[in-house]
Amino acid sequence: MKNILVTGGAGYIGSHTCVELINAGYNPIIVDNFSNSEKFIVDRIEEITGQKIQLIEGDCVDERLLLSKLKDIKLEGCIHFAAYKAVGESAQQPLKYYQNNIGSLVSILSLLEKMKCPNIVFSSSCTVYGQPDQLPVVESTAMKPAESPYGRTKQICENLLEDYYNSGKGVKALALRYFNPIGAHPSALIGELPLGVPNNLVPFITQTAAGLREKLTVFGNDYDTPDGTCIRDYIHVVDLAKAHVASIDYLLSQNKSLLDHVNIGTGNGNSVLEVIESFESVNGVKLNYEIGSRRDGDVEKVYADASYAQNLLNWNTELSLKDALKDAWKWQVSLK
Repeated sequence: MKNILVTGGAGYIGSHTCVELINAGYNPIIVDNFSNSEKFIVDRIEEITGQKIQLIEGDCVDERLLLSKLKDIKLEGCIHFAAYKAVGESAQQPLKYYQNNIGSLVSILSLLEKMKCPNIVFSSSCTVYGQPDQLPVVESTAMKPAESPYGRTKQICENLLEDYYNSGKGVKALALRYFNPIGAHPSALIGELPLGVPNNLVPFITQTAAGLREKLTVFGNDYDTPDGTCIRDYIHVVDLAKAHVASIDYLLSQNKSLLDHVNIGTGNGNSVLEVIESFESVNGVKLNYEIGSRRDGDVEKVYADASYAQNLLNWNTELSLKDALKDAWKWQVSLK
């Protein structure tokens, strides 16, 4: 089995990707410092797949630790998820975001070079586009100034990958620009598990529906959209996880250095109110929500043109918004 290093592998997208890697015959090795994840998730990945997981507990900025733990292992690739990702928090604590998000990529690229492993899939984000002038967003869409320090760290990391590629080190890299991952594994054994107050819409919806939060605030209903609320491209996390497996497959099939950027989304935009109404209808649950003022750093509308990913990676989304909201609620109920 080919070994794939998965940084942040106990996190939301990382854990689902480990499951899909195992389903595809790979052996994921997780690095996680559990700053925004829980250890029991590693046990759950093993429960879903029936495969034992090698775990390195530590920070991927600590290159010496990783080298010492991996010195006898042949790595075929790396999927680099580990990063801080809360837009609001990044505005309050920019140094934390710059140090971790950029420093960890520097450390991982250095590690892979020493281990003679050229293949890396980088977890990027549609935030690199800022508020785009045209929709849907294609990979050649010009990057506007990021709306948050978090978005800026992703832009800088993409620049860093480009500089590294241009240095002639033989890297094969894909930067996957995610749109909005939601949902959970259909087993309800793993899902989104925000520590503290959620920063994403769907965990806020499910926690409010479960009575853990009194109400949900919709940040602004005066945007230039059909119902006045922000529009996003919501993708089921299992579809997103499969895109990472397709990316590793693709890199391993290529015999020369490359760097590419790929949008990973559904190609459809849904407003915040549409998501709320869809959640209520698919799960038969009423939500207590109110309209609040706009939130700093929020882009009005963004959704992907996903055709490049479909052609390059031979990958397609298979699950709907309703599937994702059903699975997200099943996961929330399982946590009680």
